[in-house]
Amino acid sequence: MSRELSEMYRSLAADADTRALVVPDVLRHQADRRARLRATGGALAVALVAGGVVVGSQVVAVPATRTVPPPAGTPTVPSPPISPTPDVTAAPPSPSVPPAAPSRPSGTTSASPRVTSAAPPRTPTSIPDRAFFALAPANQTGIAPEFRDLAALPGLCGARVSSEAVVQRRTRLLIYKLPQNPGEGYVPDGTYAHSITIYRAGRADDVLDELREAVRNCPEQKWPGSEAPSRSTQRLLADRGYGDESVLFEVRSPGQDINGDPTGVEDVRLVRAIRIGDVVTILWEQGWENTSSQRAQVDADSRRAVAAIRAWLD
Repeated sequence: MSRELSEMYRSLAADADTRALVVPDVLRHQADRRARLRATGGALAVALVAGGVVVGSQVVAVPATRTVPPPAGTPTVPSPPISPTPDVTAAPPSPSVPPAAPSRPSGTTSASPRVTSAAPPRTPTSIPDRAFFALAPANQTGIAPEFRDLAALPGLCGARVSSEAVVQRRTRLLIYKLPQNPGEGYVPDGTYAHSITIYRAGRADDVLDELREAVRNCPEQKWPGSEAPSRSTQRLLADRGYGDESVLFEVRSPGQDINGDPTGVEDVRLVRAIRIGDVVTILWEQGWENTSSQRAQVDADSRRAVAAIRAWLD
């Protein structure tokens, strides 16, 4: 061995003797500590990466409706409301639902629609003179009408027509002439037993039904006389256009002169009952000295009677 190499071994040995060797437990403790440090550092790195992902997701998931405040001094312009996207799959509105009324332009006044209901006709409690019609000038004879306690209807085989439902009744005798005949001082052409009757509410229509039935049930009847009984026949006639409803019938009987002798001609009497609400007016044409009723005259006076009652009730 060379001298230089021997000197190097001696120097190394001297240096080694001055240092204490580390026991194995110490070496293992240091190795474990380094391993723990490496594991802690790895976990910390993973946590930092996970935290960065969460923060990044929160930044990305900011709602689209959040608005960023404008810089100071910038005027704020309100954004228009966003209309919802129509659902093309939605079913069309039901045709039974009426469309909404269009909105009234700004500055106009919206008035609520008025709901009106027709008031029911009132039932009067008394009958004034003005409820009775006046004859047309061409039919006047100069004889004033006279209120009397007269029968409102001819006898119909003893039938009674709702007398218990009467509130009030007034009857007058009215004498008239036909337009083609002379006026005062001459024989009249006919007379009316004209009555107006108020019935309890809702009963007047029953009265007309009962009258129709009474005429149907009495097609013929006998009338007592001084010498020999007479007969009459009754029948309903078609009628419409008077008041709320009406009943028209005729009474036919053999004509007689003032002595009671037969004339060979039938006398025809017309009777019309007219209902206006709870009021019934009856024109019973009774003729004059065996004259028969004229349908045109009875129709004209019936219209005048309806107009007078309507004016009274209004």
